[in-house]
Amino acid sequence: MIDKERMTEHVMDIIKIDSLSRKEKDVALKLQKDMEEIGAECFYDDAGEKVNGNVGNLIVKLEGNKPDAPPFFLSAHMDTVGPGEGIKPRIEDGIIKSDGTTILGSDDKSGIAVIVETIRAIKENGVAHGDIEIAFTICEEIGLLGSKHIDMSKFRARHGIVLDSSTPDRLVLRCPSADHLEFTVHGLEAHAGLCPENGISAIQITSEAISNMRLGRIDDYTTANIGVISGGRATNIIPNQVRVVGEARSHDEETLKEQVNHMRKCFHEAVSNYEVTLHDGLSAEGTTYVAKLDEIIERSYDRMDVDIKSLPVVLVEAAVKNLGYTIKRHTSGGGCDANYFNKFGIECANLGTGMYDLHTVNEYLVLEEFYRSAEIMLEAIRLNTKIPS
Repeated sequence: MIDKERMTEHVMDIIKIDSLSRKEKDVALKLQKDMEEIGAECFYDDAGEKVNGNVGNLIVKLEGNKPDAPPFFLSAHMDTVGPGEGIKPRIEDGIIKSDGTTILGSDDKSGIAVIVETIRAIKENGVAHGDIEIAFTICEEIGLLGSKHIDMSKFRARHGIVLDSSTPDRLVLRCPSADHLEFTVHGLEAHAGLCPENGISAIQITSEAISNMRLGRIDDYTTANIGVISGGRATNIIPNQVRVVGEARSHDEETLKEQVNHMRKCFHEAVSNYEVTLHDGLSAEGTTYVAKLDEIIERSYDRMDVDIKSLPVVLVEAAVKNLGYTIKRHTSGGGCDANYFNKFGIECANLGTGMYDLHTVNEYLVLEEFYRSAEIMLEAIRLNTKIPS
């Protein structure tokens, strides 16, 4: 029942629409048109205003033809990472790629296209279904901000699926908690050629802090990364300020706390080692300047841990079995909108769509897996009608 050619054309079309985080309006308008043509109701919430974006989350509702079936929830995010402007997708041997100068944007345009084709197939083939509620979210890539600020009063569904993982061979049930870390190191400016000893290099302090830090894979369920460093104004000026942005993730809250405290300690200890006393001739003691540190530690999102007996798991695994495929339950190191949806009371697992090498210019989408994901969703929604509301 899935129209593979139409599905491929749709994902190619929306991949070509630029939609970096906070700039998703064009793809949202395209999806609104697609959904309204199917007969669904579309509207936006105010999440865009809360995150300084140009559009809110697109919320779509399709009335069911089985009133006694419980509503079913679907979601995929509209934004992409960079370099994600002017993407030129092409198909080679059953795989969609970019031209190599940009990402592909299958993360998460493939999830969007799976949802759209599933709804089209449902309508065209008269598949039994309860009410279907969809959230096409914004700003997932910069901290799950769309789902964090979504208007949950718009949804009745208590279970569903997020389409935002790699392969439909696995169903993601566990995602970690994540903390956002920002450190600003304050040193002291001086001329780098005439009197470098009169300055305190914020870059040197930062380098010392990071060199002492445990980063990357900490253990099987914990990771940490420094992702952004900015500071300095010129090569002949001792830099007086550096800003560092990083993160830590873990499936274990105590381990996450320990890792964050370790990263904080590295900066505090490095800063404490730097001071300089300058003499201006007016005071015998001179004036002592010390390095300083500002820090911001914020929770990005809480972990999710979906019960294997929950409805999303039961429905997807039954659908996979009916279709003759296989699937494994999976623990991920990445977060997704399902982290927030589960926290807010919609039980969600995360199903893959065939996308690989995400967040790189080597990203690609395997069409066979892409189609399979839609087949699984169509069957899961059909099976949902057999569950009493």
